[in-house]
Amino acid sequence: MTSHSSKLSPHLLMIEGASCASCVNKIEGALRQVRGVETAEMNLAQRSVSIVGNVQESTLISAIRGAGYDAHSVDGKDEETLFDEKEEADRSYYNKLIREATIALSLGIPLMIYGLFIGEMTVSTNTERVAWLIVGILTFAVMATSGRHFYKGGWKSFRSHNANMDTLIMLGTGAAWIYSMIVVLFPLLLPIMARHIYFEATAMIIGLINLGLALEVKARGRTSEAIKRLIGLQAKTARVVQHGTERDIAIEDVVLDDILRIRPGEKIPVDGLVVEGKTTIDESMLTGEPMPVEKYEGDSVAAGTLNKTGSILFKATLVGKDTALAQIIDMVKHAQNSKPPIGRLVDIIAGYFVPAIMIIAVASGLLWLNFGPTPAVAFAVVSATTVLIIACPCALGLATPMSVMVGVGKAAEVGVLIRNGEALQTASKITTMVLDKTGTITLGKPKVTDLILAGEQSEKEVLKLAASIESGSEHPLAVAIVESAKEKGIEVTKAGNFNAIAGHGIEGDVDGIHVLFGNERLMHSKDINIDAYADKAQALAVEAKTPMFIAGDGTLIGIIAVSDPIKKDSIEAIQRLQRNGIRVVMLTGDNRATAEAVAKKVGVSEFFAEVLPQDKTEKIMELQMENEIVGMTGDGINDAPALAIANVGFAIGTGTDVAIESSDIILMRGSLHGLADAIAVSKATLKNIKQNLFGAFIYNVAGVPIAAGILYPFFGILLSPVVAGAAMAFSSLTVVTNANRLRFFKPQSH
Repeated sequence: MTSHSSKLSPHLLMIEGASCASCVNKIEGALRQVRGVETAEMNLAQRSVSIVGNVQESTLISAIRGAGYDAHSVDGKDEETLFDEKEEADRSYYNKLIREATIALSLGIPLMIYGLFIGEMTVSTNTERVAWLIVGILTFAVMATSGRHFYKGGWKSFRSHNANMDTLIMLGTGAAWIYSMIVVLFPLLLPIMARHIYFEATAMIIGLINLGLALEVKARGRTSEAIKRLIGLQAKTARVVQHGTERDIAIEDVVLDDILRIRPGEKIPVDGLVVEGKTTIDESMLTGEPMPVEKYEGDSVAAGTLNKTGSILFKATLVGKDTALAQIIDMVKHAQNSKPPIGRLVDIIAGYFVPAIMIIAVASGLLWLNFGPTPAVAFAVVSATTVLIIACPCALGLATPMSVMVGVGKAAEVGVLIRNGEALQTASKITTMVLDKTGTITLGKPKVTDLILAGEQSEKEVLKLAASIESGSEHPLAVAIVESAKEKGIEVTKAGNFNAIAGHGIEGDVDGIHVLFGNERLMHSKDINIDAYADKAQALAVEAKTPMFIAGDGTLIGIIAVSDPIKKDSIEAIQRLQRNGIRVVMLTGDNRATAEAVAKKVGVSEFFAEVLPQDKTEKIMELQMENEIVGMTGDGINDAPALAIANVGFAIGTGTDVAIESSDIILMRGSLHGLADAIAVSKATLKNIKQNLFGAFIYNVAGVPIAAGILYPFFGILLSPVVAGAAMAFSSLTVVTNANRLRFFKPQSH
């Protein structure tokens, strides 16, 4: 479970010059050394880094520059502007890379064709020396234009005592070019067999890697489609009603308590409460729930949802960055930028990977130089260059963030908000799901079903006492009693000396009567005799009703039973979890008989009843001590500690802010199907990450020994640097393409 201790707003910086997993490691390492920084997480796919801490942005940018990279702030810009800027930057970068790839391949391809089909790439005569000198100068021009960013990045890394992908490309292509120029300028220094030219390798490698990067940028853009769709939900204008007239204003100019008009077919511009009219609203873009929802006076409406039929007036209650839609966009962006534990492990490996490859390249060159056949020098240069090029860890750095971006976006499409990468990974391993009863399995909108009198007071008098003492509470059972009193026209008065007794009930004074209202434990603790009515209470509980005892001045005066209907899809959703091998446990503060009745109806064999709020965390810990990976789902303030201590906390999006803040994953629909959807997306994303890592590592781990020449003694095969460049570019493209497959994933509902 990720800590929610930090309430500091994260800084978001865009990074320039980062190209691989080892860059990520260097940048995060440099930022974590800055005093005041709590966390720093970079997303290579987005070329952005999110930093939480009490520190100036200028200090953070200086630290990044000190590590050999550049950065600029995007704080203060609205989401749409940022997205447009990023799209424009990606488009410009793509065009630049295609241009550079074209320049390099325009030289590299003809040279490669010449070497394969026309003549030999060697220097034997003075005419050949002049011709190859011209080619060498042209190759240098390619290095200075198309390859400039590699050499610039490599030099920056060298100056900051770092090594990254650019370092490997700089060393590999630079070694091939320098060796070829020595052959051209000083051929007599080398034996005839060693006078081979590798200008085509330098040009082709630069061209192929640029082409691979361009295709990666193109494919990378598709991973942001979920965010793009969410941003597209935001209305541009709102129709404000002032002094009897209506006019359209920019969405940024809407202020709290403005009265706004919404007509059929229009988007809701900000969050608010309906003050006039009725309508149906399509909330599927936020919750994933396909059926439109009816809205009447007093009901809430959310920004980005679509008004279907009626015309309504509503009062703005949340605007700008505070709307539910803005919060969702912010959460999705933050989650896409965060790393699951598997991603952090990759970053650590990458930190050692590049230096290790440089050592392997040198060792490979020395082995060929000392023990290789003639021309040993040429073989040494080829093997060292090929090792450097094939091992570039671009794909390694993209493997995790690409999948996380698509997976988090896919979850948002089905109404599941994943707050961080750790929750995304852990959700795939959940073995036990603990469900709160009220508001999670049930609707959380109970109704008074029975009122049994036990004293001289009438039904109205008993209900008035109960409603009066409960009038200040927001608990669903309390709301049901107050609403029942209002429906019967009973006037509710204010209670004095009010005292809430956690897990038991409440007490207070109403119209001169000292009232106790709560469960059986409350009555026993206050020495109220309920023996004559215990069986009646039990009978109500067996019917899945919650019986509550009410006493006045020390004597039992009645029992009020409340029933909370089970959500229509709870049974099916619980069965779905069970079919996936997840142990489902119900947790409730309700009495045992009611809990047993509800558990039986929904098909849950394990339940804990009469659990006090402070004891919920103990039940979670007990399950964890059985080596269970525990998910906890709840919606109330009393669920917050349990949500925080569970391996993954799921909050019902219709619940309280405290519960949502304590959770890792939010179910916007309020349906338990969101649990199975979240777990399915989590498993699919983790599987995708593992596929990507396998793909990236297979290129590197299998490619490096082949590049070093391990097959030569057995089959006479020595890998060309050009093939290495193509493989390295293809590995990144494979990872990005595989991550994009997740966009077509759909959780199975049955």
